[in-house]
Amino acid sequence: MHFELFEELIVVLALAIGIILLFRRFKLPGVLGFIIAGMIAGPHGLGWVAAVEEVEVLAEMGVIFLLFVIGMEFSLKKLASIGITVFVGGTLQALLTTLFVTGVGRLLGLSLPAAVFTGFLITLSSTAIVLRILQEKGRMDSPFGRTSAAILIFQDILVVPMMLLTPMLAGKSKDIGHDLLLLAGKMLLLVAAVYIAGRFVVPRLLRTVSKGRNKELFLITIVVLCFAAAWGTSALGLSLALGAFFAGLIISETDQAYQATGIVQPFHELFMSFFFVSIGMLVDPSLFADKPFTVLGLALTVVVVKIVATFLSVWVLRKPVQTALLTGLALFQVGEFSFVLAISGIAAGLLTREHHQLFLAVSILTMGATPFALQYADDIVRRVFTVFLPRGVAERLDRMMRVRREEEKSDRRILKDHVVIIGFGLNGQNVARAAQSSKIRCAVIEEDPDLAALATSRGLHVVQGDATNDHVLEKAHVEQARVVVIAIADAEATRRIVSRVRSHTSAHLIVRTRYVREIDANLALGANEVIPEEFETSIEIFHRVLRKYLVTEPQIQEITAHFRNAHYGPMRGAVGKSTSTTPDLNGMEIAVVPVTLGRTRIVGHTLAQVDLRARFGVTVLAIRRQGRTITHIEGAEKIRSDDVLYVLGTPDSVVRLNAALS
Repeated sequence: MHFELFEELIVVLALAIGIILLFRRFKLPGVLGFIIAGMIAGPHGLGWVAAVEEVEVLAEMGVIFLLFVIGMEFSLKKLASIGITVFVGGTLQALLTTLFVTGVGRLLGLSLPAAVFTGFLITLSSTAIVLRILQEKGRMDSPFGRTSAAILIFQDILVVPMMLLTPMLAGKSKDIGHDLLLLAGKMLLLVAAVYIAGRFVVPRLLRTVSKGRNKELFLITIVVLCFAAAWGTSALGLSLALGAFFAGLIISETDQAYQATGIVQPFHELFMSFFFVSIGMLVDPSLFADKPFTVLGLALTVVVVKIVATFLSVWVLRKPVQTALLTGLALFQVGEFSFVLAISGIAAGLLTREHHQLFLAVSILTMGATPFALQYADDIVRRVFTVFLPRGVAERLDRMMRVRREEEKSDRRILKDHVVIIGFGLNGQNVARAAQSSKIRCAVIEEDPDLAALATSRGLHVVQGDATNDHVLEKAHVEQARVVVIAIADAEATRRIVSRVRSHTSAHLIVRTRYVREIDANLALGANEVIPEEFETSIEIFHRVLRKYLVTEPQIQEITAHFRNAHYGPMRGAVGKSTSTTPDLNGMEIAVVPVTLGRTRIVGHTLAQVDLRARFGVTVLAIRRQGRTITHIEGAEKIRSDDVLYVLGTPDSVVRLNAALS
């Protein structure tokens, strides 16, 4: 890398940081920040960057990584789950948009191939912008969110045949039939290679590599697979990006897909920033001043065409009118893949430099308008209904839309209020078994492929990968969990995981360690409870010793409770010192006491009659009965045999209560 290029990259990226921070205040997408930075620093702006060709090389690597990540996030299972919406809705949206734009292009004087190619460019919407906004607003699981995601998935795949058809559309071939047969032969050869690699080679390779738990080796393997596939398709006369897509598709069907995606994501983000910067360098800012009405008119035309085409495509699927309109408002912008396709169009002679400038300007405007459209999408849809429908009907529809929106907020198909178990060794397996027996939903994060397969066989939601990887944590929905249990043996790795988990969630974090001396470090990083095996072994030893000395079981339980209440302080010579991060309740704790332990003593009696507070020093906070929780407790409440009592008291008082009911 030239030192000059190094300096220029620092300048551009520093400029991009400042612009993105400013854009964040106005809720504008970061993609625009990189494009604007390129416009300012590029040859048409202030001219701070002279090494444009070197930046374009980095940008091409960004395109490779982009399609690689898209391939990894795409899977046949995902395609099957959204079925008809992908094929019918996506196909209709692409055909209608292309037809509408082709018609407009012909009216504006474009040749038929150029008009069709422009239709290809306008068809594609921005996956990066739309999905990020939907996630931030919590509307990914809404009807229009799922429909938008399905169509975006189809568009991401559609760019591949579009890139293949571009040279033919340009009329570069003398014998189209021969070229089509040759292309079909290449694609068959490619599909055969993908099948063999995906079925026999790559899964075994990644499984072998992941067993060693060597992150550097795993990273190198993933990158080599990506670039090797890109080189292979390039050797066949196809695009580099196509090979990267197929490499990602192969990896998506392996158990290591989440881990691979998380590892590649930072590279993808870095090189994609170069790609958008390079796009910005191509834009001439003076175009906005010289032809403002032309740019605005074309942008408005694109918005209207895409909203109408998307609305009709979704409406044909018998989706509600509201869903169709909202999907149209989500997908009216021009996408990042259009920039990739435009480069192919310039090379093929389908897109002139002047038209490319107009295309870039229109794309930037539509991208910039997207956050605002989605922010006020519901209001826009309501106003549309109000204009075109009688007042009474519009008001009823408005109420229905508000109700449905509230239902969407409560309808979450992702894991929620579950326990995340990191590490599926013996401890993790026991926690999972206990959770399943209590009908508590679980998610398991495990790096070892054999243990991950074992967890899958037990019907658990499994994410194979490194728990320090943000992408892996997101796939386990750790931000929605109530409890996170870290049950791995590596002390250093445990501390790293505690830090990463705590940055994602406020869930109750329980950590398993080997030694008592590791407690303080994990608590300082954000753990709520730390349970060392050293201590539990000591508990078991003195439990058995005391039994040999004929100490009663209630006394032994009281001693054990005392040690645990002190958070292992006596074991470390720190008697009375609490290391808990939970609120101080003056030595009190909340315990769960099944009534079945003492049926003959309290069943059938009221809480006032048994008077647990006077007898044992505990207060009943709630009662779990037949799947529901009673929190309004009165003295006249009778205790039943299947009840579970939630009580507040000191560990000693809880021990005495359990002993009395046993």
